[in-house]
Amino acid sequence: MRAFELLRDWPVTTAAAAVIDHHDTIHIYGNPDTEFRLASVTKLMSAWATLVAVEDGSVTLDDEVGQPGCTLRHLLSHAGGYGFDSTAALVSPERKRLYSNTGYEMIAEHVCQSTQFRFTDYLKESVFQPLGMNSSRLLGSAAKDVHSTLNDVTLFMAELRKPTLIDHSTYTEAISSQFPDLEGVVPGFGRFNPCPWGLGPELRGNKHPHWTATRNSSSTFGHIGGSGTFVWIDPVANVACCALADREFGDWALTSWPMFGDAVLAELGR
Repeated sequence: MRAFELLRDWPVTTAAAAVIDHHDTIHIYGNPDTEFRLASVTKLMSAWATLVAVEDGSVTLDDEVGQPGCTLRHLLSHAGGYGFDSTAALVSPERKRLYSNTGYEMIAEHVCQSTQFRFTDYLKESVFQPLGMNSSRLLGSAAKDVHSTLNDVTLFMAELRKPTLIDHSTYTEAISSQFPDLEGVVPGFGRFNPCPWGLGPELRGNKHPHWTATRNSSSTFGHIGGSGTFVWIDPVANVACCALADREFGDWALTSWPMFGDAVLAELGR
């Protein structure tokens, strides 16, 4: 794809990217076997494992986890009232969209206790192995410490586009806004009111500025990672896109990511 030429100008040492177009053709840039730390793109994978646990009856979205009134649903959608890295609740549930690593670590602990599996093992057996993600490893927090390759992330991106591990009804709920009236902050991009979020995926909605392409539909969903990574799926364009890099998120990404996404969609006529 011509759009990949833009990545050559990114201020990074190593980058890799993939696009799945509306014909299901996969386009690759860079070495698909280079390992990257995914940072918060990890949350999407941890959320998917949790949704598998919901479907196998190990947990429910209404399970109470943490402070009174807080459920698994709240934590998956950053509505549980916990701060970024704080184990103490900052507000009651369903008051604000507080982006939280702590919330995802609480989710992992709850799944661990309910399934009697270490979350590392549950993620591997419920997501990585079924999808053939043989180079992916969780090396710490369920919020931020998956290490993976472009090959594996592309396999997961295909799952996000056309799910095979969870029922379609669960998928529809996962990419629908939970507690849709909540305001909140997207790290690095600012405060939005409302700030829509699904059961793991961030939803673009009407946020501006945003890390997705300006041409993306409001139904676009995905996640970014502070290590220079992102994944988005646009159901209207029927296109999915991801990029992995070895430079921490910063000002360079504020313009480079949307510009790349716009070039992808323009090239595909979407």
